[in-house]
Amino acid sequence: MRINIVAVGKIKEKYFTDAIAEYKKRLSRFTEFNVIEVDEYKNNKTTPEQINITINTEGERLLDKAKGYIIALDKGGKLMSSEEIAEDIKDITTYKSSEITFLIGGSHGLSKQVLQRADEKISFGKVTYPHQLMRVILSEQIYRAFTIINGVPYHK
Repeated sequence: MRINIVAVGKIKEKYFTDAIAEYKKRLSRFTEFNVIEVDEYKNNKTTPEQINITINTEGERLLDKAKGYIIALDKGGKLMSSEEIAEDIKDITTYKSSEITFLIGGSHGLSKQVLQRADEKISFGKVTYPHQLMRVILSEQIYRAFTIINGVPYHK
């Protein structure tokens, strides 16, 4: 079983990389866990056309690395509890695919192509998180899901 997070941009803050490394270590007893970074599209212009080019270019980069069952993180996606995420991961890995890829877009979000290709879209609420922090939050929720699935006392 393999769980991937494919995200736009690099994390520069050590406290974020340390947190993700900690969850990767914890997850190693349950699954192979990878965080794959794709380059941001460097564009200083903010016209709608340029933003669209940015979103589409980053979307192609994300889809290039996506494998298995694809879950896009999108504000229009389904809101799920930690227990529902755990059940979803269990169902996917049991009946659909041994590999799950979560996709996190850049600051402008995900392209239509990414959202159409995704097998599922989930949301972490109506608030906006920096995409670097979202990797930490998602890593924690994936770890929480595996503790729920395996009956490990972590989730309360």
